[in-house]
Formats: sequence, structure tokens, C-alpha cells
Amino acid sequence: MSRPREFDADVVLQQSMEVFWRQGYRATSYEDLTRTTGVKKQSLYCVFSDKRSLFLKALALYREQAIAKLKEIESSHSSPLDQLNAIRHSLVEHEASCQGCLMMNASLEFGVEDEQVAQQIELMFEESREVLEKIILKGQEQHLISSRFTSSELAAYLNNAIAGARVMGKSGSSREEIETVLRTSFGMIVS
Repeated sequence: MSRPREFDADVVLQQSMEVFWRQGYRATSYEDLTRTTGVKKQSLYCVFSDKRSLFLKALALYREQAIAKLKEIESSHSSPLDQLNAIRHSLVEHEASCQGCLMMNASLEFGVEDEQVAQQIELMFEESREVLEKIILKGQEQHLISSRFTSSELAAYLNNAIAGARVMGKSGSSREEIETVLRTSFGMIVS
């Protein structure tokens, strides 16, 4: 009979995600994970199989949390411009931490060499674009956002600007530099 688990797997996953986010996949050792989580290596293996599986679950958790924040903003009863401003402000706060975005960090670390990591990154990018497109479409219907380009094209444009800001955040750009890029990019689509 196996012993009951003595830790909350969701809490351990959140803590592990933060370690990977701070250090990257390759620089994170099992010792780093066990020290942070307080869980023994064998117990981590029993629940998460191996470091790579734990990392993939951490990426999925990060994506779910990030998209949930975007959807929360998108579902608010504020105007599309206020929703875009809320997204922009949250990005500035987040990216100015110099930790960057876990997905962007993973993209820079892995490129396309790991198909499952690339799938998580692609899914995050697509889900972000979809939320942005909904907001932009509402703004276009209200004549608040330019109709010179389709909502899909503008969402792809903003998503790319956000990706650039995330790289800036990871590479140590100042809060002001990130804010300028995002304010300009978001401002370019306003009618």
C-alpha cells in the first residue's frame, strides 16, 4: 500500500512554474525544485514523472493563468479601449519585473527544437490573439478602433508588439521603454 501524498500537487506545480520562470528550464535542477517546493525528488517523480513533464505542466499552467486574466479583462463591462488599456497596463507591470514571460522565455530557450514546448507557446499566442481580436472587433463596431485593417490583422499586430515587449522585459529594458512601445502600438489602432 502506497503512502498518501503529503503535498498539494497544485501548489507544487505553481512553485515549480515560478522556478522555471526565474531560471529557465535548462538552468533549473531537481535540487532547485525540491528546495523551493519542500518535496523530495522521488515524490516529485511519482507525481510529475520527470523534469520535462513538470516543465510542460508548468507551461500549461502559466498559459491558463495568463489567458484567464485576458478573458477577465475582455469580459468586463468597460469599453474596448478601456479593456485594451487594462491589458497594456498589466503588461507594463508584468514585463517591468525583468522576469519576462515564461512562454517567451521558453521560446527563446528552445526555439522550435522541442515540439511539445513549441505547441504550448503556439497555443498561448493563438489564444491571446483570439481575445485581442474579440476586443478589437467590438471596438471597430463602435468606431473606436481603426477599420483600415481587419480585427484579425490588428490582433496579430498587437500580439506581436506584446511579444516584443516581453522580450524587452526579459532583456532588462526600462519600464519607460516598455511603456512607450506598448502605448505606441496600442495607440496605432485607435480611430
